[in-house]
Amino acid sequence: MRFSRRTNWETKETELARAHRQRVEAGLPLADLTASNPTRCGFRYDPGLLAELTDARALDYSPQPRGLKPAREAVCSYYAKHGITLQPEQIVLTTSTSEAYSFLFRLLCDPGDEIVLNQPGYPLFDFLAELDDVQLKAASLIYDNGWQIDPEGLRRVLTPRTRAIVVVHPNNPTGHFTKPWEAGELARLCREFDLSLIVDEVFLDYELAEPAKSFAAGLEGVPVYVVSGMSKIAGLPQMKAAWIAATGPQATLALDRLEIIADTFLSMNAPVQWALPAWLEGRESVRQQIRARVAANLAELDRQLPHLPAASRLKVEGGWYAVVRIPAIEPDEQTVLALLERGVWVHPGYFFGMPDSGWLVVSLLGPEAEFSRGIAGLVEYLKRREQAEILTQLGLAGE
Repeated sequence: MRFSRRTNWETKETELARAHRQRVEAGLPLADLTASNPTRCGFRYDPGLLAELTDARALDYSPQPRGLKPAREAVCSYYAKHGITLQPEQIVLTTSTSEAYSFLFRLLCDPGDEIVLNQPGYPLFDFLAELDDVQLKAASLIYDNGWQIDPEGLRRVLTPRTRAIVVVHPNNPTGHFTKPWEAGELARLCREFDLSLIVDEVFLDYELAEPAKSFAAGLEGVPVYVVSGMSKIAGLPQMKAAWIAATGPQATLALDRLEIIADTFLSMNAPVQWALPAWLEGRESVRQQIRARVAANLAELDRQLPHLPAASRLKVEGGWYAVVRIPAIEPDEQTVLALLERGVWVHPGYFFGMPDSGWLVVSLLGPEAEFSRGIAGLVEYLKRREQAEILTQLGLAGE
């Protein structure tokens, strides 16, 4: 039997995945510093939340490719609270931001065309691009007292086949919000090379200091497609509700084409669409809990990390992850395996496109006691590793 080349992936369990599975199956203690699912992190949800799925109107099948108008109006109300006026006609509902990306890749790209995105970044894009026959080109974020987009780095990877730039605002996992000057540079590149801008804003509402402006306000002369959804902004990944908001030149034509794409799949179910307005209206309770948890865990990370002088926490502005720079003594995969043996589970930086050594990524979402225990284990292991390295350099190892 033959399969398509686009699904020719290595599907064997990795050493990391196998070691983690075996520890979990053995029932051994584990402090999880990778937690990304808010529904499993002890937050309190409205007990009546699921009742919204019983709306009798959902018994009627009314296929609307862009989504039911009340649901799209609720999305517009969300942006209105950000000071941005959108019309329901500018919104296309999808079951996830992954589906939103897929719709946009199909809208903008022919097979073999290119999408440019910044790294570090979330590894999901690799699979989405392959499935839609799109090529990814990476441009590196730079770090200088905070993460920054490198406009010239972006320019260098653009080719005649480039169709769009993807920006995650704030970035996952760096927590970097795109600044106004960076938005201006992105707009200039898009206008010069006739590109669209796709902006992922799922973490927009989790700023650690000053709120950031949504790209749904648009950029002059640039087709902008903002994707977001309930997975992060309301802590409801299981409800599978997301959207695309389109602004800029030829938005009407783009939305007409997106409507045909969406009509082909008609993927979002009616109960979720009827529930969406209430869920968006009531999202603030979970958002505040998540913000408080993230702030507390970040403070705990900053409290413990100074005990390890050779490591540092890189600046983060939003989201719920933090990047930790560690001495590049060994491949990060070895570090992660060694930590797992000591009951700490953490992401190696290369998962997100960082170099193979010197970077760890921790989630700030998990329960505070578990997080504190995990960071203590991480610091203790790295401290002992540094001491062993010093002894080795002095020729005293084993004495």
